[in-house]
Amino acid sequence: MALSAAQLFSVTGRRVLVTGGGSGIGAMVAEGFAANGARVTIASRNEKALEETAARIRESTGGEIDIAVADLASREGCEALAKDFGDPLDVLVNNSGTSWGEPIERESGRANWGWDKVLDLNVKAPFYLTRALLPALRAAAKDGDPARVVNVGSVAGVAHQPTPTHAYDASKAALHHLTRKFASELAPDLTVNAVAPGFVPSRMSRGLATWGLDFERIASRVPLGRVGGAPDMAGVCLFLASPAAAWISGAIVPVDGGHLARGLDLPAGED
Repeated sequence: MALSAAQLFSVTGRRVLVTGGGSGIGAMVAEGFAANGARVTIASRNEKALEETAARIRESTGGEIDIAVADLASREGCEALAKDFGDPLDVLVNNSGTSWGEPIERESGRANWGWDKVLDLNVKAPFYLTRALLPALRAAAKDGDPARVVNVGSVAGVAHQPTPTHAYDASKAALHHLTRKFASELAPDLTVNAVAPGFVPSRMSRGLATWGLDFERIASRVPLGRVGGAPDMAGVCLFLASPAAAWISGAIVPVDGGHLARGLDLPAGED
């Protein structure tokens, strides 16, 4: 392997599937891959969002991007996407996720629904989809250059948030552990790593405002002085998918501006 950056960090020609790619971190990651010569498919339930995001990415990058409408909250939905996708697949980014929260004392009648929704999409979907896509991923693996799975976890899976997001925080911790389990079992054909983003503006993370937290207040507690953005999210996923990361597996990579180093201390909010 040559040590030039152009080769060491290249993802040109790699076939990439990004779940939850219609918005938020998924769209950021998909745009990064498309801008660097990968062939990208973005998947989610929301066909309109997928079409709008794909059109924007094509315009901004000139890259190759397709859409796949899929409901990944069920095993059947994951297996249907895998069946339609075909072989081979170089990179799977398990990004689809959701959140829900309410104070532990509150009995709204939605607790069972909230826990099921979060665990189904944040934990079960990465398991079922990765399993269903194993033939496609193994078909892409080469000696010294495994296929890649990148799970999008969270700093909340390392240190819990000071918000009543019990299901979300627990689901991301579970996803991190599943990442290590997969890394052990699926080598040498696949590497499996997780990214643990800090606070990144998205439709889902805006829900923190419910608990009195806005991004300006959060940024004031981040050592590097800001929340995350598209270059941060795309950059780490591009690295993990590139030849430079061919010997990295089972890692949980915080991308959080140093927030975990300080602890997830956040300004006190109001319910």
